[in-house]
Amino acid sequence: EAAARVTVRGTDRDPSAIGRARANAARAGVGRLVRIDAGVLADAAPLAGRDPDRPGLLCTNPPYGLRMEDREGARTLHRELGAVLRERFQGWNAALLTGAPELGMELGLRAHRTHSVWNGGIECRLLRIKVVPESARAPGTLGKGAARFADTPGARMFANRLGKNLKRLRSWAERESVSCYRVYDADMPEYAFAIDVYRAIEPDELWLYVQEYAAPGEIELQAVRRRRGEVLAMLPGTTGVAPERIRVRTRRRTRRGEQYDKVDAQARFHVVTEGGLRFRVNFEDYLDTGLFLDQRTTRARLREAARGKRFLNLFAYTGAATVYAAAGGAANTTSVDLSRTYLEWGQRNLALNALTGDAHAWVQADCREWLRDTARGSERFDLVFLDPPTFSNSKRMQGVLDIERDHPELIDACARLLAPQGLLIFSTNAQRFRLQEGLLERYQIRDLSAATLPRDFERNPRIHRCFEVRPRGSHAPR
Repeated sequence: EAAARVTVRGTDRDPSAIGRARANAARAGVGRLVRIDAGVLADAAPLAGRDPDRPGLLCTNPPYGLRMEDREGARTLHRELGAVLRERFQGWNAALLTGAPELGMELGLRAHRTHSVWNGGIECRLLRIKVVPESARAPGTLGKGAARFADTPGARMFANRLGKNLKRLRSWAERESVSCYRVYDADMPEYAFAIDVYRAIEPDELWLYVQEYAAPGEIELQAVRRRRGEVLAMLPGTTGVAPERIRVRTRRRTRRGEQYDKVDAQARFHVVTEGGLRFRVNFEDYLDTGLFLDQRTTRARLREAARGKRFLNLFAYTGAATVYAAAGGAANTTSVDLSRTYLEWGQRNLALNALTGDAHAWVQADCREWLRDTARGSERFDLVFLDPPTFSNSKRMQGVLDIERDHPELIDACARLLAPQGLLIFSTNAQRFRLQEGLLERYQIRDLSAATLPRDFERNPRIHRCFEVRPRGSHAPR
């Protein structure tokens, strides 16, 4: 009788999932008590006519985004869920099950309790949230709970190391006119974070972009939480950056640039400078900010080599290398990437520097397919920059790209497009990358890894590998 007075409703947008849920409810003997319908998050709201003085409970198990390309969609979904809760479910309780605890930061709500549970073989967190104004916080920002870690010995050691790095690197950055740089990169291995400083000029603000490397499975969750809290508690006071301008992300260590999917639609861009050029960056809506800081020296080399050259930028991302080449006097540029969003971003970067025109082509395509198709024609390039993701399994791309396995194929394909005396610059962020020995027989290869390592990345010499590649003969291998 008590159960009959409880209204239980469920929604999903997948008809097959709805069918399975209804069948499961019937098998459990509660089919007449539970109503399950098609629905989407944007339409979620309390039932009309219910007693507003009796708060309800909203339970959800949203996608965890275990694949990197799905992770970006999951971030967007969690932000939408947080907005719906804050706008329509004030006074309610919420329970969210997630296999990626960092996604909870995207809700814009603080959990008052968390529980560790297992969903099959996936270790998950159940976040319990009271949807009240006191629980609100800006999505993706620091919560007030980190402050309780500020007086621990670990927090003081971390702050001491970060402060020394800042003192050393700030003077270097001012001397070299570097406005965006890495100030910490897991210098203390137990505090596995990368911390980047961005000085924006439009508007004039200082930002921190903090990436937490996902902890190995054998590390206890309590230790991970404590160290995260210690880091976050010390950042504002040590760096002088206001908490509302500190952004925190969690990511795997070796998969920079895996997928280029858009996360949000807020278009919260800032303008920064590098090498006397201007670039749009975004701290909110994408997997990366739009400017890979470890490639700063490589981009400068491209500018020096570009005068009068036909330049090709493969896996172009937001086109920073293209901007450098154009600024260096390239005769023309071609930038190829699978993402229209990032190609449009690159075009805006060019426009910021008054470098637009018909000499600059932007091509949305799978780079491997484009290389094969272009090799059949007569178009050739004097300078090629190849900076592919370490791994990609984008649904829009044929097959899976694994750079450690596939780099010989890519280098050979690029060599076919090189003009006589042409030059290929190949860069990768694969942490344990080894160049295939057979390539040394076909090409003149010079390792530029140390020469292209910026000072702020010297603590991690494996951040990228970079090679200069020239054909041994007058023709590339076919």
